[in-house]
Amino acid sequence: MTHGPQPDPRAQRTERLFRRRLVVQLKPLERALRTSTRTVFRVLDRLGYLSSYSHAGAYYTLRQIPTFDAHGLWFHGEVRFSRHGTLRATVVVLVGEAPAGHTHEELEAILGLRVHDTLRSLVAARALGRERVAAVYVYVHPDADRAAAQLERRRRMAQVPPAPAPVQEEPPAALDLPRVVEVLVAVIRVPTADAATIATRLRAGGVAVTDEQVEAVFAQYTLQKKTARSRSPRSRR
Repeated sequence: MTHGPQPDPRAQRTERLFRRRLVVQLKPLERALRTSTRTVFRVLDRLGYLSSYSHAGAYYTLRQIPTFDAHGLWFHGEVRFSRHGTLRATVVVLVGEAPAGHTHEELEAILGLRVHDTLRSLVAARALGRERVAAVYVYVHPDADRAAAQLERRRRMAQVPPAPAPVQEEPPAALDLPRVVEVLVAVIRVPTADAATIATRLRAGGVAVTDEQVEAVFAQYTLQKKTARSRSPRSRR
C-alpha cells in the first residue's frame, strides 16, 4: 500500500502564522519554526513567498495572501508588496506599461514611497529612459520606438490648456458614485495619504478627479487628513 508525501510540520506552522498575521518578519519566523534562517527560507521557497519592496525587503508574505490592485501592488499598513518583486523591477514594469510614461511624482503616489534613487540608477543602467516634457522629467520604456510613442502621448497631454480660473471660487463639481468609491478604496489602501496624494494616485491610474474633489470626499466622510510629512520615516526608505 502506497502513501502520499507526509505533511511538513514546519510548512504547516508557517502557514498558520501567516494566516494570523498576513505579514511577518524573519525573526518571528525563526522563533515560530525554532530553526535557522536557511531553513526558514527553504520552507518559504516551498510555499511561495514575496518580500516587501518597502522597508528594505524586511517583511514577508505568502504569494497566496495578497489581493493586488490594478498596478500589481498590495499594501498592508505601511508595508508594501508587488507581484513584480523588488522596487526596481516594479518601477520598470510600471513605467514600461504606462501609455504616457510616468513622472517621479506619479510613481511616488502609486508606490507610496520615494523612488528618486531607484529612478536614477535605472536610467544609469539604461533600464529606463528619461526625457523632459513641459518642465518635468518623464520616465519611459528603454526601447526607442516605445519610448517615442509614450512621449508623443505625454506631449499631447501637456498641450491640453488648463481650465480658466473662475472669477468667484465655486465648490468643486461633485463626483459620481463610482469615483467616490474609487477615492474611498484608495484611502483604505493608503490610509496615511492626504487628499492630494490620493488624487495624484487616482489620476495616474486613469481616474479623472481633481484635488478639490477628493478634498470634498474627505470632508463628506470626515476622513482624517494627513500630510506626506506625517508618514512614518520607515516608509521613506
